[in-house]
Amino acid sequence: MIRGITDTVKHLLIINVIMFIGTITLGNGELFSHWFSLYFPENDLFKPWQIFTHMFMHGGGAHLLFNMFALWMFGTAVETQLGSKKFLFLYISAGLGAMLFQLGYYYFQYYSASQGITGFNFSPELLHEIINVNSIEGDYIKPGLFHSGLSDILVENNYSGPQIGSDAFSSLYEMNKVTMARMVGASGCIMGVLAAFGMMNPEAKLMLIFLPVPIKAKYFIPGIIILDIISAFSGQSFFSNSNTAYMAHVGGAFTGFIIMWYWKKTQFNKNRWDR
Repeated sequence: MIRGITDTVKHLLIINVIMFIGTITLGNGELFSHWFSLYFPENDLFKPWQIFTHMFMHGGGAHLLFNMFALWMFGTAVETQLGSKKFLFLYISAGLGAMLFQLGYYYFQYYSASQGITGFNFSPELLHEIINVNSIEGDYIKPGLFHSGLSDILVENNYSGPQIGSDAFSSLYEMNKVTMARMVGASGCIMGVLAAFGMMNPEAKLMLIFLPVPIKAKYFIPGIIILDIISAFSGQSFFSNSNTAYMAHVGGAFTGFIIMWYWKKTQFNKNRWDR
């Protein structure tokens, strides 16, 4: 074991770094992204293995650095207390919980938006083409690109239904935004680890870089989760850019909490965590 880093944390760090190197060096930065990021199931790029591989993908150097720093800081402490097998189970489970929460949120957005086109009777094939219009430029989804792609598809399919006004366009665009979204990163896993750390070390004092005031873990971690929930539903970002999958953070933390609560209830004794 490298000094200061437990074995499982060390291997997770290595895997994440290797995946990032592959992302930025192979296939013009798109090969790894298309194969290993998690796409919405209605997206043509969705593959089943992405449910797991997206946890080891990152959107940039800063994203990777922040997550790996948090993994080292909190993961090492949690693995030391839990043992490697339980830590890995917690880590992967939190990532899966994060995925389920975020996809559930995406499906809610998708079907809410679909209510705005109920009178258009698009065929399933035509609707699938529309929501898969490539409207991405750089890191953002652009309504202008979607409008252009939508127009081309309607012409190619000889569409003769009701006129698509601004409301229907907005609904289709929102469906396209969800379809084009992709999930990457270990943040959900890290939030599960953070929740476990807080439950095992509630009196530990933590600080934000831009708020150098020590706060006990039992207050700090719930506060972070509440801010993530607010960000998800308000669009107001407190710590990161606006395309952060905030509900994934909530799902990871919730999963970590439930697992730790169960273990504490069934396997905790007066001396140590049962490994």
